[in-house]
Amino acid sequence: MNFQTVELFAVILFFVSFYGLITSKKALKSIVFTLLLQTAVVMFFLGIGYGENILPPIGENVLSPDSVAFVADPLPQALMLTAIIIGVSVSAINIVMLTTLFRKHKTTDWDVIKKENMG
Repeated sequence: MNFQTVELFAVILFFVSFYGLITSKKALKSIVFTLLLQTAVVMFFLGIGYGENILPPIGENVLSPDSVAFVADPLPQALMLTAIIIGVSVSAINIVMLTTLFRKHKTTDWDVIKKENMG
């Protein structure tokens, strides 16, 4: 699988997840689509940095002054690690909010919750 395939799959997953997030009627589905959306973004950025002859930014091959090598930029990798940690934290908060919502309304359906809160 080459990098263009990974990027295309990430873009398709992003838009499918975004559509699912907008049209979902249940809170649990919204959380799952949010996780998939975050996964698509991470996959896209990591797919951009992928290449056939690109070496990791650490190791003996990179430190050798005789060899000219293309080295991967570590910044997108570090940013995606940060995004994964933030995504896990947001998911934990979403699950706590879901359990609180379910205990209060006895349902996870957005329409039912909206009707109960409106009147």
